[in-house]
Amino acid sequence: MTEKRALPADLLDLFTGDAGAGRSLSVALPPGRLVRHEEDDRPALWMSDEPAPAGLWARLRAEHARSGLWPVLLDALDDEAEEYRPWASGEVAPGDTTTIGAHDPAALLAGWWAEHTAEEAPTTTSPFGRQWPGLAAVPATTGDPDRVADDLADHLLAGHPSMRLGLVAADRGADTPAALEWGGPTNYMDDPAKLSAVLRDWADRFGARVVGIGFDTLVLAVAAPPTTHTDALAVAAEHFALAPDNVWQSEPPNTLAAYAQHLVGDHSWTFWWD
Repeated sequence: MTEKRALPADLLDLFTGDAGAGRSLSVALPPGRLVRHEEDDRPALWMSDEPAPAGLWARLRAEHARSGLWPVLLDALDDEAEEYRPWASGEVAPGDTTTIGAHDPAALLAGWWAEHTAEEAPTTTSPFGRQWPGLAAVPATTGDPDRVADDLADHLLAGHPSMRLGLVAADRGADTPAALEWGGPTNYMDDPAKLSAVLRDWADRFGARVVGIGFDTLVLAVAAPPTTHTDALAVAAEHFALAPDNVWQSEPPNTLAAYAQHLVGDHSWTFWWD
């Protein structure tokens, strides 16, 4: 029988008030340390000192309900640099963070779409042009969200073995950007709670799970990706609203239709903001 152990003091520091009371973790962690916000010294996350061991992400994910800690694979601007930006340097405070539940994800996506398409050639976002198509239909789930996330974590580490392990105090994996006060999309949004609101909605509709985060990149596992190009176009519109650089700076022809082709059956969604 696996022994449940109370969280050590440094991990308890990640929780606000008594939110960490009664939390436990039976998984042994590699050497690591608490990372604090560079601006005000508040605890931000726990990070391993060395690259994440294979298989540990899945074991920690399985304990999230008891530990309250969501695991993330952390990428950096320079994997070899001591500051491992932005994580070890504590560059995770873009500004005031609001409450995730205060935001309507559908309204957020519609508003961002309007901003991004205001001066955009309608051909870029064809067949929708500047007309917001609304949220994509809820697909049939094609896999277990947790198992898909575990598999993606293994895949990411196999291709990028220098990624470190992070632990974030978050009720849901989707809340990770807000909990971190992550500044990755700062050129497009100044409040990571808005990003987390959309991620919560995608978790409910597509079985999406946050797996990896970099300086300005986000990797999600997706249990229910679109299965046809028509469905993928609707999903691509949501991606464009959230992270327009995914389309603007993708491989030519830099159109929504071309981007949508890559979403069909894809269980991994990657976002980046310039």
